Parts: sequence; structure tokens; C-alpha cells
Amino acid sequence: MPPMSDYESLLARLAELGHLGHAAALLGWDQQCYMPHGGALARANAMGAMGKLLHERFTDDETGRLLSNAEAEGAEEGSDQALTLRAVRRDYDKSVKLPTALVSSLARETALAHEIWVKARQENSFAQFAPTLEKLLGLSRDVADHLGHGGCRYDALLDQYEPGMTTAQVATVFAEVRDGLLPLMEIIREGEPVDNSCLKRGFDDKTQLQFAEYIAKKLGFDFERGRQDMAVHPFCQGLHRTDVRITTRVETHWLPGALMGTIHEAGHGMYEQGFDPKDDDTPLSGAASLAFHESQSRLWENIIGRSRTFWNVFYPGLQHHFPGVLADVDVHQFYRAINHVEPSLVRVEADEVTYCLHIFLRFELEQELVAGTLAVKDIPEAWSAKMEQYLGITPPSDALGCLQDVHWSGAMFGYFPTYALGTMLSAQLFEKALASDSTIEPGLVRGDYAPLLGWLRTNVHQPGRRYLPGELTERICGEPLSAKPLIRYLHSKYREIYVAEHRDRKRIL
Repeated sequence: MPPMSDYESLLARLAELGHLGHAAALLGWDQQCYMPHGGALARANAMGAMGKLLHERFTDDETGRLLSNAEAEGAEEGSDQALTLRAVRRDYDKSVKLPTALVSSLARETALAHEIWVKARQENSFAQFAPTLEKLLGLSRDVADHLGHGGCRYDALLDQYEPGMTTAQVATVFAEVRDGLLPLMEIIREGEPVDNSCLKRGFDDKTQLQFAEYIAKKLGFDFERGRQDMAVHPFCQGLHRTDVRITTRVETHWLPGALMGTIHEAGHGMYEQGFDPKDDDTPLSGAASLAFHESQSRLWENIIGRSRTFWNVFYPGLQHHFPGVLADVDVHQFYRAINHVEPSLVRVEADEVTYCLHIFLRFELEQELVAGTLAVKDIPEAWSAKMEQYLGITPPSDALGCLQDVHWSGAMFGYFPTYALGTMLSAQLFEKALASDSTIEPGLVRGDYAPLLGWLRTNVHQPGRRYLPGELTERICGEPLSAKPLIRYLHSKYREIYVAEHRDRKRIL
């Protein structure tokens, strides 16, 4: 057998690191789903050790030598080998800038922080979490400084989740979304109110989970290669294309919580399950960016899961699962209820129209925190002020305010913008999908999601990490990321719900 080339040796080395990363990710998933609270310190030490091991091996001289030699061997431009080397070079050049001790410390401290956040949230006490957040913020600033930036630390942190995107670019597209939403929100305020009280009736918890998983399977989430569990804050953990974990949480008197949460995480999960099998255990098997990941969850949760065609298909099944609970509510009333627009306290339960406002709030606060212009102790007050500014409401507690999200306990500063970027991208991709494949729309009408999932598999999932997110958006849509499709989609849908319905009602009266 001939000796392996340096490129082949590099791939073998990275595959082994991928297997170790799989094990490390499983430790994190278990902590959020099953680990006893008392195991936090031991788990933190284990995750710190794994973080140290992975970073040391990836950034050692041998990895650098193999990468440089593989690049010198040459690869045809645009080939998988060339794209793989480009992705690895980007990862390697960033990783070698970070001291191993910093990487290990972050892994350990975030594992500890998760348990502290859970307890602080349960006891509604930001003061319990504040010292931990201060420590994580300091570590994140260190990460930004080691990675390098042109004076804006937030750029360096954002780039970890959305490669190639800058804070200034995010602010520009967010302003476009805001300017498009404000007129719509005024129209909705003046329209006929929508009653969503039917969603707050008593729905058996176990039955909610059964129905949610039934829907996820119908959409295309493969439970032979995935599972669902419970977590304080719903998330998706892709360990491998063949092992994807999603989570949800259930509230008896709020049907959309588990249902829409499951659809959202199943969207993430179908992306993870959709990576090209030939890329298994290579650097190309993964998401192009977090915005692309969020585009999949937001597309399935909202554009599909809150659509009229979806509920025309599945509403009889929902009524069947909860005998008598929705007997007096027809599908038209339910469709309007599931699309009720009203400023809300909790981001993950926000409607489509106001959702991005929650992200703008977090984006602005994070920039101030990272820059040091906002002190950690002042977060609750600043959060309340931003909520009043953007949504006209004030959180009655820390648990429903600045403690509601898990992200800061994971030191994921720079992650939040990807939710709004992904929401924009979801509308842009869906618009392109409908224009590209005439079988998708008829499929949606009859509850057949294979044509849409197939288009997403080919165009979004299987490219994996071959392209930077901006490049992939251009390849798929023929244009850069744009707010226009999202604004078109929201205006069309919600004008019909709040304006056309109101006009028709007045005509009847």
C-alpha cells in the first residue's frame, strides 16, 4: 500500500479530532438533559480537559506541517480538496491565536456557568449569575483580543458564528428590517384583534410531546438518526449526521411552546442530518454558519409551521389528539390564533413580526457589554429600558428578562445576531425554492414536504462548509443576503390576517 499523502494524513488526523469532538459534544448534551446538578464540577473539569486536548492537538506543529504541505501539493481550484484546505486553514489560523489555557478555561467555566444560570433563573436572581457573567465576559474579551480586530472586539466574536460578517454590516441590514417592520406593526395595531386564548387551554403534556414528534417526523426529521429530550432551554446538538439530538420544553397552558419549539429544533436537526454522506468525518461536514442554521429552524417553524396550508392539513389531527379541547375552534380561527401578533417578554415565544426586535435588543446590549460601556450589574435595568423602547413592555422579573436565554452562560457573545440574519435568510431561501421548483407548492398543500426538503438538501445542506455564508447565499439566490424577501413575506401574510379580515368583517356587518 502506497504511503498516504500529506493531504490524506491531514484528513485522517482531523477525522480523529472530529471523533473526540463528538464525545465532547455529548458531554454538553448530557449536562443539559440528564446530568444531576451535583455533577457540575466534575463535568466542568472533564469538559475543560477535553477542550485542552482538542485545542492542543489541532494547533500543534504536526497539524500545521501537514496543512502547509497539503497546500503546497496543489489542488484544482474549486475542488473539494481545495475547499477543504481553505476551511481548515481558516480554522487553524484562528485557533493558533488562542492560548490553550484560555480555551480550556472557557470550556470549564461555561460548564460551571450553565448550572449557575439554571439556578439563578429558577430563583429569579440576576445577582446570583452576575459574577459568573463578569468572568465569562472577561474571557470573551481575551478571545477577541487574541483573534485580533480593528478596534471592534465584537467583530471578532461575531466572526466565530457568522464568518465574514461585521458588526457594521449587521447593523445596516437590521435597520432595513426595522424600517420594514414599523409600518406593518402600525397596520396590525389598527386592524382587527386576533384572539389566541384557545392556545392557552389545558393541553396534556405527554400528548403535546407525542403530537410534536409526530409533526417533526412528517416534516422529515429522522428519528432513526435523532431523538428528542427535555431541556431548560430548547436546543439542537448535532453530534454527527447520524446522531442528532433535539430538545424542547412543555407548558400545559401554552400549546405553541412545545409544538413550535419542536418544529424549530427539528429544522436545525434536518440540516444536521442533511450533510452529504461523502463528507462524513471531514471538515466539509458542518454548517456554513449559524445564520444558515437558523434559516432552517425559522423556515420550518414559521414559514411552514404557521402557514394556512400546514394547518389545513394537520388541524384535524391536532383536534383528534386533544379530544374536545378545540372542538369549538375551526381551522380558520386556529390559523389566526397561531399567528397572533403581540409584543411578548420571551424571545423563543415571540411572533414572527416582533421576533427580530428581541434580537436587536440583545445585539445592542452585547456590543455595549463587550466594549465595556455597560456594566454587568446594570444589565437588568438596561434590558428593561430596551424592552420598553422596542416592544413597549417591561419584564416583571429577571427570569422573564435578562436571564431567559442560555447563551451568555455559554459565553456565546456574537451568537444572537444570527437569529435575525437567519430569519431574513429563511424568507430569501423559501422565495428562491418556490421559484426554482414547481412541485414544492403543490406538495405543501397536500402535506408532502419531500420536495421542499429535497431542494434544501441539495442547495443548503449538502454544500456543508464548502463556502463562506456570503458565497453560499450568492450561489443559491443569485444575490447577497437581503431583508426584502422577509419584509414582503410578513407584509403579505399579516396584512391578509389583520387588514383583509377586518375589511371583510365590516362589509358583512
